[in-house]
Amino acid sequence: MNRTALKTLPALLLAIASASAMADPMYPSDSEGFHGYLRAGAGSNTSGDGGSQGCFGLGGNTMKYRLGNECDAYTEFGYTKSVAKSGGVNYLATIWVNAYAPNSDFGDNKLGIVKAYVEAQGLDFLNGGTAWIGKRFYYRPDIHMLDLQYINMNGTGAGLDRIPAGPGKFSYAFFKDNDVKVALPNGGVNTKSAVRQNFIFGEIPVNENGTLDLAATYIIGEGKDDVDTGKRNNGWQLSAFHRQGKVFGGGNTFGVQYGVGPGTGKGAQFGASGDTNFGSDVKRTRIFNDMAIQPMANFGMEFVALWQKDESNANGSSTWTSVGVRPVYAFTDNFKLVGELGTDRVTQAGGLPAKRLTKLTIAPTISAGPGLWSRPELRAFVTYGKWNDAATASVNASNNGGPIYNNNTSGTSYGFQVETWF
Repeated sequence: MNRTALKTLPALLLAIASASAMADPMYPSDSEGFHGYLRAGAGSNTSGDGGSQGCFGLGGNTMKYRLGNECDAYTEFGYTKSVAKSGGVNYLATIWVNAYAPNSDFGDNKLGIVKAYVEAQGLDFLNGGTAWIGKRFYYRPDIHMLDLQYINMNGTGAGLDRIPAGPGKFSYAFFKDNDVKVALPNGGVNTKSAVRQNFIFGEIPVNENGTLDLAATYIIGEGKDDVDTGKRNNGWQLSAFHRQGKVFGGGNTFGVQYGVGPGTGKGAQFGASGDTNFGSDVKRTRIFNDMAIQPMANFGMEFVALWQKDESNANGSSTWTSVGVRPVYAFTDNFKLVGELGTDRVTQAGGLPAKRLTKLTIAPTISAGPGLWSRPELRAFVTYGKWNDAATASVNASNNGGPIYNNNTSGTSYGFQVETWF
């Protein structure tokens, strides 16, 4: 092996390990210590009205390609500590807070509590499984470049996790969503709350370096409707995810999802309780493939292809199709060039023309390593967006800075952003 190869090998091993860590497991891991996430930055636009940073998305039940295209600021952080050990069982307590700003300045935005739970790991009567109660992040794998948690079971509840069962592991969780009361015109009170039950049979080996996860949600709508007549609706969703490891130093996830009523979830996310006013006519189907690879120490790439169909009696049928790629090339261990190209198409009911949007970002980046997932990243970026007339209103409506593009069908923004997890 030559001297250059010997010098490159440690970086390659680090990059491959980093890519594998991002792909596995799908469960969030709250290991002991202080951990968190941060993204923040500042930017402007060169082609709109007003000085705010312009971002490009179609809104609705879609997500936008995020590199150089996040006009907000977000952080979450907290601490996990082992508070007791008994008979081989480890009791961990976790508390996290978060803050969000729709623009570049956190300002005096309040902190919210996003995790407050205790889990008991390694229970003998669960064959090494875990029991937990409280508020937590739960089973929320994502397509990173879209910031899309294609299934998100976060909430407040209780559960039994990763109990060995046949070829895989079984998990069950009970959640209470939207646990608030609202006043009715007649002086009474009502609620849009829902009981959500999640079932996961996962980590099933199906081929070499490949596993299958099956996830189901059943939602029971509570209370009555807004005019105090009749019960709210129930809903459900089913998802299947095949994860293939060791794909050019990374991994691939292929998913198929289907939901009905409040089982269609929130926004573009399956898993949590959607609006319990939704009846069985409201349906969503999604198929996607997300690949993240690191074939060389200084080159990595994420590629996504997605198709989603939403149906309802009230709004008719709409299909979102999305294809995107994020290549990363490292010139040194601490400097790389990141690009992102994504295109979206959304059909409209009633014979209206489809909305189309394409976004391109170039981002010179200082990074703690050459890998695709190396963080922190300190980025400078230039982003260009192009859309058709049918998408103009949606692009303006979904931009955090307001309708700065007016009747234009293209725009350019620039700025700086940091992203890190720890």
